[in-house]
Amino acid sequence: MAHMKPLSTETTPELQEDFAIFEKILGFVPNSLLTMQRRPKMVKGFGALTKALMDPEGGVDLGLMRLVAHFASRAAGCQYCEAHSLVAAKIHAVPQEKLDAIWEYQSSPLYSEAERAALDFALAAGAVPNAVDAEIFTRLRQHWDEGQIVQILGAVCLYGFLNRWNDSMATDLEDEPREMAESVLAKGGWTGGKHV
Repeated sequence: MAHMKPLSTETTPELQEDFAIFEKILGFVPNSLLTMQRRPKMVKGFGALTKALMDPEGGVDLGLMRLVAHFASRAAGCQYCEAHSLVAAKIHAVPQEKLDAIWEYQSSPLYSEAERAALDFALAAGAVPNAVDAEIFTRLRQHWDEGQIVQILGAVCLYGFLNRWNDSMATDLEDEPREMAESVLAKGGWTGGKHV
């Protein structure tokens, strides 16, 4: 059970445009932001950073950016964000069969070498202590330019904030991400932890 109850979307009228960003990304306003709205400037700042990182003109496919977020969250152990990132990946055109193969990304023909390099980087960058080394970075550079690498790492860092937020708050997981995680992630050990 969450340590702090999410507030209604109507609680802070000046956040409606900010909430709309996340309705587009996820199809709903997440409980994390409904809790965070107790400090409206935080929601606005988080929304601005999210828009900048998840820019359709940023050079990295937005579906892959959500998978990067998933792997960074997996490294951090945030089961809330693991589930959310898969819902966002599906909304951003990652096919269900590719999501279903997420545990086998290293060997599945559905994942390219460039994607594997980005996802391995996300796992290493999301770990504590950080596990990015010269070998991982060299492999990343074989597939991605510097602007794309900055965008990929930005997604890891954005979700690093969310991982700490949601695990500290024990944010309750909404139905749609819970259902996605139960169908895709449970086979790899996902339980929902403190979020269900």
